[in-house]
Amino acid sequence: MSRGRGMSRGGLCLLTSLAWCLVGCTYLLGDIDTPPSPSDAMRELVSDIAAYARSVDNQFIVIAQNGDELLTTGDTASAPLANDYVSAIDGLGREDLFYGYDEDNEVTPVESTEWMLSYLDRAEDVGIEVLVIDYCWGHTRMDDSMARNAMHGFVSFAALDRMLDVIPEYPAHPANESADDIHSLSHVGNFLYLINPWRFRSKQAFVDALAQTTYDALILDLEFKGDILMAEEVDVLKRKANGGSRLVLCYLSIGEAEDYRSYWDLAWFVNPPSWLQEENPDWEGNFPVAFWHPAWREIVFAMLDQVLAAGFNGVYLDRVDVYEEFED
Repeated sequence: MSRGRGMSRGGLCLLTSLAWCLVGCTYLLGDIDTPPSPSDAMRELVSDIAAYARSVDNQFIVIAQNGDELLTTGDTASAPLANDYVSAIDGLGREDLFYGYDEDNEVTPVESTEWMLSYLDRAEDVGIEVLVIDYCWGHTRMDDSMARNAMHGFVSFAALDRMLDVIPEYPAHPANESADDIHSLSHVGNFLYLINPWRFRSKQAFVDALAQTTYDALILDLEFKGDILMAEEVDVLKRKANGGSRLVLCYLSIGEAEDYRSYWDLAWFVNPPSWLQEENPDWEGNFPVAFWHPAWREIVFAMLDQVLAAGFNGVYLDRVDVYEEFED
């Protein structure tokens, strides 16, 4: 494609992302008719995100949080793999595996843990890295979470609360701490999940605090209080305090719209678009979406362009499991 006079690199990127946002939209052209298989529609969205991002950066990492059942085409972890989806993702994020499923800092029911483990162990068997976030506090519970995850070969983070807004003081050093360069998800021995930076007085203070850590990977939001992280700031964060390189991954919700994002139109509070669902009763300001809709895909791919421009190593996709809300 010829750039043509007046066509900027950003303009080309926008045209390309708009094209990709329409790739999987075979279900509708203007309404919210539910696709025959919402799970397939979510697999398709994740796969399109991966393909588009890797057309720009062939090393780009894609991690899907929750929605473990998307790994297989049946109702159990032993069913045939959903091969296109498995090829699209490098990692699975899983919340509440051992702590926090019913209530934070409480042990997850055994039957729930076993069900999740059946999928997560299968993921590891086929080369997908598993990152677990348990919501617990106190040294005993945090140590237990780390030990139980390590037994399965999972990389874990014991989060003090669901706001994900602090750098934990315990343990004093991340598990498996090293000064090694980290170039792929398979080399990650620990990670920090911090997507709500409200406690930091400025973006510079936020960047400085993170730069002083030795985590192998950081999962961060694209914005600091509405101010997008710039490529030079992300580049600083790619270096651990002990000298090694690390991965910096961007949190991106693809199953819910958030009313504090730049894409949010205030008119939606009164006259929401057809693809916007009622507010999540558990999370103020978060609205499930008909994620297959062209308008929502356009928003997702526009955000993905910002992530790529900022130089993140990959994306951490949240609310992948929203497809469950559209199934019979």
